[in-house]
Amino acid sequence: MGGESGARLLAACVALADTLEEDSEATGVPALLADRCVELVGVEAAGLLLADGSGQPRVAAASCERARLLGLAEQEFGAGPGLDCLRGGEPVEAPDLAADGGRWAAFAGKALECGYAAVFAVPMRRQEEVIGAVCLFRASPGPLTPDAAALARALADAATVGVLQRRARHRYELLSAQLQSALDSRVLVEQAKGLLAERWDMGVDEAFLILRRHARARRMRLADLAREVLSRSVDLTPDPAA
Repeated sequence: MGGESGARLLAACVALADTLEEDSEATGVPALLADRCVELVGVEAAGLLLADGSGQPRVAAASCERARLLGLAEQEFGAGPGLDCLRGGEPVEAPDLAADGGRWAAFAGKALECGYAAVFAVPMRRQEEVIGAVCLFRASPGPLTPDAAALARALADAATVGVLQRRARHRYELLSAQLQSALDSRVLVEQAKGLLAERWDMGVDEAFLILRRHARARRMRLADLAREVLSRSVDLTPDPAA
């Protein structure tokens, strides 16, 4: 592929793999992937199933309402090309749903009702990890051309990079926030036990043990009680029972 088509494919792959945009998974890469498949592969519609955190498939995006409903139908029926592709990690082809849709009779009937005569599913995978499947719908029966199939695989591969890197970044941000919260809590406790040690004229380790007993007696987080001690909103005694 060359010329204008090659440039459009390159631009689409760059956009799909880009991880700098602050969009959500539902409005970012999956939606862009569905739209670019319709635009570049030459199909009438496209839908995307993504495995969630527990490994369960969900409809992440679709180029139109009919494709979205077919994705939901796969989930309802528990069978379809996207699910087979997601579970097996390999492309799935049904170039003539009227003739060979018996693998997923309920889904095939629904797709034919929606005006689609052929469906193809391309896995979103990186090495052994399969995170989703792209379903491509055509109004007329017939196989995808080798060029169209290669385009779909290239777009799915680029989108996989984008989704995985976004997920990795979000995990890093979550971990950073958790570590910062733990550090903040630690600082509060250190400050509170130092204040109590001075107030009660005892060692900081002993003050910490008393502070912890007070927190357990009140069924409070240690950091929350420390914050109240520092703000003078609570007046503790060396005896938690007092």
